[in-house]
Amino acid sequence: MAQTLLFIFAIQIVYVSAYTLRMILTLKGQKYIAALISMVEIVIYVLGLNLVLSYLDQISALIVYAVGYGLGILIGAWIEEKIALGYVTVKVICDQARGTIVTTLREKGYGVTSWLGNGRDGDRLVMEILAKRKNQKKLFQTILELDSKAFIITVEPKQFHGGFWTRSIKR
Repeated sequence: MAQTLLFIFAIQIVYVSAYTLRMILTLKGQKYIAALISMVEIVIYVLGLNLVLSYLDQISALIVYAVGYGLGILIGAWIEEKIALGYVTVKVICDQARGTIVTTLREKGYGVTSWLGNGRDGDRLVMEILAKRKNQKKLFQTILELDSKAFIITVEPKQFHGGFWTRSIKR
């Protein structure tokens, strides 16, 4: 029975990880990759469900099935975080209205649009930066090294049109 429980656990982790990853990819517009994952996912699901239904009289099988489900969600989200698909738009507001932060970020390869804004305590430099999600942490570190008090907001853009970035995004 222990071997069966271990198999139920493993199959559930693989199934739910694939499910989680497929859902995230679908939301990010990666429908073809999501469709391929779903084909594998459904085969694994049917095998796992068939196995757990064979042991409905064993509460341990249901518990293992449920724990595998929860762990599968965590692993699927972790995998997506590691591959970090897509882009982020980072809005930065800093006190350095006349500083070199824009130039430094551009030299590091980031697309930066900037303008002057007016805050409670005077002029502020406002920047919008488009970056690949996998570069997000490095971008944050760079911004904070240049201005440790910067106000930073991140959003995930869903559509792109125009600008020099769109040529490289569509590749």
